[in-house]
Amino acid sequence: MTAPTTRHVPVAIIGGGQSGLSMSWCLKQRGIAHLAFEKRKAAHSWSTQRWDSFCLVTPNWQCQLPGHPYAGSDPDGFMQKHEIVAYLEAYKAKVDPPLREGVSVDRVARAGAGFTVSTSEGDYSADQVVVASGGYHLPIIPRMAERLPGTILQLHSEQYRNPASLPEGAVLVVGSGQSGSQIAEDLHLAGRQVHLAVGDAPRCARFYRGRDVVTWLSDMGYYDMPVEKHPLREGVRDNTNHYVTGRDGGRDIDLRKFATGGMKLHGLLDGLDGATLRFRPTLKAALDGADKVYNGINATIDKWIAEKGLSAPPPSVYVPVWEPDEESATLDLEAAGITTVIWCIGFQPDFRWLDAPVFNGGGHPVHYRGITGVAGVYFLGLPWLHSWGSGRFSGVARDAQFLAEQVELRMNALAEQNGRSAT
Repeated sequence: MTAPTTRHVPVAIIGGGQSGLSMSWCLKQRGIAHLAFEKRKAAHSWSTQRWDSFCLVTPNWQCQLPGHPYAGSDPDGFMQKHEIVAYLEAYKAKVDPPLREGVSVDRVARAGAGFTVSTSEGDYSADQVVVASGGYHLPIIPRMAERLPGTILQLHSEQYRNPASLPEGAVLVVGSGQSGSQIAEDLHLAGRQVHLAVGDAPRCARFYRGRDVVTWLSDMGYYDMPVEKHPLREGVRDNTNHYVTGRDGGRDIDLRKFATGGMKLHGLLDGLDGATLRFRPTLKAALDGADKVYNGINATIDKWIAEKGLSAPPPSVYVPVWEPDEESATLDLEAAGITTVIWCIGFQPDFRWLDAPVFNGGGHPVHYRGITGVAGVYFLGLPWLHSWGSGRFSGVARDAQFLAEQVELRMNALAEQNGRSAT
């Protein structure tokens, strides 16, 4: 019986999202042969893991994938879900990558100077591997969820689509990061009774002193700041993103304002006794902390405007429109009429398929600008891979171009080494 043939590729890209497509573009520009693997369809998460009203939280002009800048008629707007999908489908057509869709990568392991890539369609060998599968793989749902009454529908944020898809009744949203706050708003605007367990996510203004805050921060160099120059250094990778929205042309998300309209705000979810939830008394501190960040960002913009002598509308300071009279310690699910719980507390990375000593104790890769301690293994598309823009449409081009240079340098070094061995 003939053993199956192992096919060889110089570079294997794991993942067919915007990062994998960007890497393919940059390698093509250098004439470097490669093959990308995507277990579903290219950029599938944008169409399958976002709710119906989802839109970008950064302006369209920041969509700057390599070779594919935003070319629409609304650069200061915020693409909706279907527009994002169309933007990425157009990019895929432009890149025309050597892509194996519907092929999962089960294991990557070192083999001599290269790697074995075991997939659902057989084995490949590769000289170098670029992991471009992102860092949001396993939905986080606490073990507490197992003890909730079986009559309650439970979803993770990636499964939520729209208010009409949920059973009638009140909804508890757990987590107030970007997904939690926007889903809570989506339900609130639809007239649903929403309970929101508020975490410590910061917030920022959508517009300030006549411009989008993202535009100010971009001009100030915040999206270009390398991680080693950030005050938190690599610790910034653990930070929660600021909540804001691009919905209806863009606006602030103000949880206090939601409360004045009937949304019920609670502190951190702490436990469950039968059908009664317990909350920590953290709500006021969380709201005050988010507002402090909000005003702090605006104050930084004020300083920039003053230093540069720029003309802009006058500054302002956010003043709370609502304060909690008391912190709710418990919530009876049945009495509150809650029929749905939506967990919006994030994802965990899952790189168990990569058999290489490149991870820390939390399962996150250790790297410098995507270069790991194992020669020939790279990461692309992670938050703060190099800068604040790394995990966004705005910064992946620079990261992909940098890694393409590293891939080419190693490819040339391997060729030279093989040449010396042959002689």
